Amino acid sequence: MQYEREGFVDAADGTRLFYEELGGGAPPVVLVDGIGCDGFAWRYLAPRLAEHHRVLHGHFRGHGRSGPPLDRDRLSIEDLARDLRKVCDERDVARPVIAAHSMGVQVALEYYRQNPEGVAALVLMCGTFGRITSTFHGTDLLDQVLPGLIRGSRMFPGIARAVWGRVPAAMAFRVACAGRELDGERIREEDFQRYWEHAALMDPDVFLRMLKGAGQHDARGFLPEIDVPTLVVAAEHDTFTPMALAEEMAAAIPNAELEVIEEASHAAPVEQPDRIAERVEDFLSSALGLMRAPV
Repeated sequence: MQYEREGFVDAADGTRLFYEELGGGAPPVVLVDGIGCDGFAWRYLAPRLAEHHRVLHGHFRGHGRSGPPLDRDRLSIEDLARDLRKVCDERDVARPVIAAHSMGVQVALEYYRQNPEGVAALVLMCGTFGRITSTFHGTDLLDQVLPGLIRGSRMFPGIARAVWGRVPAAMAFRVACAGRELDGERIREEDFQRYWEHAALMDPDVFLRMLKGAGQHDARGFLPEIDVPTLVVAAEHDTFTPMALAEEMAAAIPNAELEVIEEASHAAPVEQPDRIAERVEDFLSSALGLMRAPV
């Protein structure tokens, strides 16, 4: 998939942020990645959404074509939401639908908290309201080991870079499918390989600091204050953010709709893009009173 327009904008600390656009139509849809991704979740959804909407997608600092963070203390969820606002302002996107996947759900919620009048609707996929390091795989193990990983990456950056991403993509794919981390019947190995290779090229210190920020961020307290149409998409076999968290989030947001994708994993937008795209369009048509044009 090729985007039609692309460019860069400077974040508050001068970090270069990359963005790309596709399609046209209102309301615009802004796509927000999970950590370690530069569009993995949107490869098939973006062109479907662009049939009816202007689609804007930015890369997080330190991800994809965006530059490395000039200030490594600015890797929190709050910082990423401010970066997203910079991209939206640059492209004159005033009141978009925010569609987010995985950790991007936290960024979308924080964006709404910072800009409550600047969001038309929220589409929250395979994510949760915060503290993901305490709920990963339903345990707090990641929360316990993360401080040591961060210390190691800072003390021995050369070793960290050498070890980071050394597992071949093909092997990681087979292991993930065997452990039902992915739906091996529906996801293509080439899609997973693109994600794995991008994550392997990242600076491990940036990745781990960002993960720490996601583990500290918690939007639970203001979920009842969300006053825009919200669709929560959960995957039946999501081991990264267990479905119970999506159910809790949907119950806490006033009038939110919950859609459960059966037989899907955390990579549901890649595994079942047609079903999700159809559900998102139905939601937007109903919630925002849109008339769908024939395709």
